[in-house]
Amino acid sequence: MSKESQQNYNDKEMPLVAHLMELRDRLLRVVIVVGLVFIVLALFANKLYEILAIPLSNNLPEESKQIAIGAISPFLAPLKLAFATSIFISIPVILHQAWGFVSPGLYAKEKKFALPLLVSSVFLFYAGIAFAYFVILPILFKFLPSIAPENVIYMPDITSVLDISLKLFFAFGLAFQVPIVTLLLIWSGISSVESLSKKRPYIIVGAFIFGMLLTPPDVISQTLLALPMWLLFEMGLIFAKLFPKSVKTNEDPVEEN
Repeated sequence: MSKESQQNYNDKEMPLVAHLMELRDRLLRVVIVVGLVFIVLALFANKLYEILAIPLSNNLPEESKQIAIGAISPFLAPLKLAFATSIFISIPVILHQAWGFVSPGLYAKEKKFALPLLVSSVFLFYAGIAFAYFVILPILFKFLPSIAPENVIYMPDITSVLDISLKLFFAFGLAFQVPIVTLLLIWSGISSVESLSKKRPYIIVGAFIFGMLLTPPDVISQTLLALPMWLLFEMGLIFAKLFPKSVKTNEDPVEEN
């Protein structure tokens, strides 16, 4: 290989190597932040589980108690919750590192709306978790003991309670991203307000299917996930109508070389 060819090869490889090194550094920062938060939360793992179980504890029948079936469940379940909580808390850092990695490749007009959408996405994710904790879990844990057979004592396992709760947090955190997805579909030109409005019946059915897949197998939680998704979709349409040119009006003119 000639010196000129070797130089051209190196020029092409260096940007890729630099991007991979930057990606490694940013992933390392995320791991360090999640790890530090987890170490702190692990010291209060049992207290965290007590807070998580408040919606259940407030709705347990008098003769019922939580139980731990597994031999190490009392140890592992709180730690698992501490780790999941550390990831949830670190989401702003995770998204900030992701933004720092992709933002240099964006045009100025794209950065103008990408960053607000990113912040809104974080807020909506936490709003979804809060909705699941303060609204869905109390309703769910009040409903489940009421449908138990007459001679069955309802004693939920702590691992099962944790898994259901985390699943609902994740499901509602994703479901609350619907307005962002709707706006992106419209602003990017992939779809339009009129087109999405005509597809409303299919979107409602899809919301119920999504709720069926991501929630425990009961009609209550499935419905309580599907209905907010539908309302959030309508909210996305309303914002798209209110700000139909919010992106286009901020676009920089294309400069011809």
